[in-house]
Amino acid sequence: MREKLLIFGGSPSYRRKLLFIALAMVVGIGSLLFSNKVVRQLASKERSEIRLWSHAMAMMGDTDMHDSRGHSQLEELIREITEDNTTIPSIITDKNYRVLNYSNISEQTVSSSEKLRAELERMASMHDPIEINIFNGNRFYIFYGESTLLRVLKYYPYLQLGIIAGLVALGYITFRSSKRDEQNRVWIGMAKETAHQLGTPTSSLLGWLEYLRGQQVEDFVIGEMEKDIKRLLKVVDRFSKIGSTTLLTPHNIHELVRGTVAYFKSRIPRNVELLYDDSVTVPLQATVNDALFEWVIENLLKNALDALQGKGTIKVAVYQNGGWICIDVKDSGKGISKSNQSRIFNPGYTTKTRGWGLGLSLSRRIITEYHKGRIFVAESEIDRGTTMRVMLRKL
Repeated sequence: MREKLLIFGGSPSYRRKLLFIALAMVVGIGSLLFSNKVVRQLASKERSEIRLWSHAMAMMGDTDMHDSRGHSQLEELIREITEDNTTIPSIITDKNYRVLNYSNISEQTVSSSEKLRAELERMASMHDPIEINIFNGNRFYIFYGESTLLRVLKYYPYLQLGIIAGLVALGYITFRSSKRDEQNRVWIGMAKETAHQLGTPTSSLLGWLEYLRGQQVEDFVIGEMEKDIKRLLKVVDRFSKIGSTTLLTPHNIHELVRGTVAYFKSRIPRNVELLYDDSVTVPLQATVNDALFEWVIENLLKNALDALQGKGTIKVAVYQNGGWICIDVKDSGKGISKSNQSRIFNPGYTTKTRGWGLGLSLSRRIITEYHKGRIFVAESEIDRGTTMRVMLRKL
């Protein structure tokens, strides 16, 4: 089992992915905490500046209280404060909330009473306005908001997290894609090498078959051996096609499925009944690669045989449903649980003690990628059986 896991994207690769994601999360969280700290410090600094202005105005209002110079100096201080303030939006009003001066506020807002009232309410909801009482009973109010820099810094960490999350996702997709491409190259190489290795003994078996024809061997035995060798030649042809351009030609799906079922009928256990529905006699044409398509039907029949565990019934039917040709392989076996129905097509997934769990994975790739069709579990019930369905576009 350990060897299988390593071949199909094992634990070392998985740990590297987790380490990469964890590192990105640490960087993102650290950046968020640091930025929040800077935001709090800047907000505190801006509040301190506003309060410093208010204290200065209050002190200026208390000086020369019997002199008109105090009033003129106060107005000068207000003007200097608003001119020096280039970042914090602020509005200075009298006790009747008439605007005496403002800073970093648009002219449109100040000139419109509705907009001005809305802006004052917004500022008051963010910070309590600072009240300044001076010697003659006059009061001033300083309304202020947050500077553009402070607002940017507030949302900047979330932008950072979004960028980091995007980079993590991009890195993961790139890593996964490169890993998949590498695995595909390995499997294509293995398939072609398998086809090459099988070619020599298959050719030798053809020679031995010709030799047996001249001996006193029953014709039935010779015929069955010839069928098996032809089947072996098809297997070689299938493996050689993996990774190559697949030629698709019109075929009668009835004939292809019927031929595969006929081959299996003489090679299944006695207690297994394999039935093919011949009720539909109209040719159903689809564009397929016959060698690869028959491989899919073989895989479905083999899985159905495994599910029966030596006893039961397999029913195969080909029929038309709208613009689709449907091929159903129904068995009376142990069934597939709901949780496993979506997993059976994953490479390496198998419930058998032997085998690599590649049959259905290859079948799905052949049907969906090469033939642009569909393959799925149409129906399944534990201890009642399973119906696998292949769908191809009808010509």
